[in-house]
Amino acid sequence: MKKYPIYDIQRFNCNSVNSDLYINTFSNHLISHGFVEEPHRHNFYVLVFFTHGSGTHEIDFDRFSIQSGSVFLLQPGQIHNWDLSDDIEGFVVFYSYEMYNLYFGQKSIDQYPYYSSVTNSPEILLDNDEIKAILPYFNSLIEENKANKMLKQDKIMNLLDSIHIELARKYIENHVHEAHSYNVKIKDFEHFLESNFKTEKAASFYASHLNITLKHLNRICNEILKKTTTEVIIHRVILESKRMLMNKNLTVNEVATKLGYDDYSYFVRLFKKNTGMTPKTFRDSKK
Repeated sequence: MKKYPIYDIQRFNCNSVNSDLYINTFSNHLISHGFVEEPHRHNFYVLVFFTHGSGTHEIDFDRFSIQSGSVFLLQPGQIHNWDLSDDIEGFVVFYSYEMYNLYFGQKSIDQYPYYSSVTNSPEILLDNDEIKAILPYFNSLIEENKANKMLKQDKIMNLLDSIHIELARKYIENHVHEAHSYNVKIKDFEHFLESNFKTEKAASFYASHLNITLKHLNRICNEILKKTTTEVIIHRVILESKRMLMNKNLTVNEVATKLGYDDYSYFVRLFKKNTGMTPKTFRDSKK
């Protein structure tokens, strides 16, 4: 049995508006879903806003402190778990890619900056004024979800989108460069990387796909991501290898093979070079 399960949205008590949507206060959420405090993944998007309490939130092996004003935005497939104080409170919203994009048509959920790349930070910290400004949106989500009024889905979806807009404005202040001609190329690169990193490791392969020179792609990566193209590729490989190592049903050799490394020894050296430990040591440290 896998130690780190992947939950689908139907695992939770979804509301009657849409089976691909779940809205709750965090304290109520934990009453019937205490299992989410253990490491796990989702195959949907997760939005959490904490208004009270403290703790830690580990996401893809990075640890974040929880406090009033902490917002976390998780993409499908990310491993995460909580360590929460007893007085924790806030809001939790789950939604699928298909539901969001189908409703808004021309707008795609991954156009928001915090969802546009697996390398983007999943954390936003709101100050007191920002908490007061965004709190009514979440309270309205809870109220609308409980009620049975005309145009309920429309109200909920537009409230959710308004929250995303407010969070995007805050996120851009802290994490995203000003509008830059390189931004479109880096997004194209990261999307193509997501589909090909298990089989293609050569930086030149991605430059060729983007119809630019490798020198130019390296310039773009250095400017936006502060890494070379090869470093971006390896970062994505190492992240996926960590996720896969959490599945105890896979041997380290099988993980290497699934990531496109037929040379097991090379994979071990690569992992150790980038993490400071062997895959086995990493796996044992997560028991």
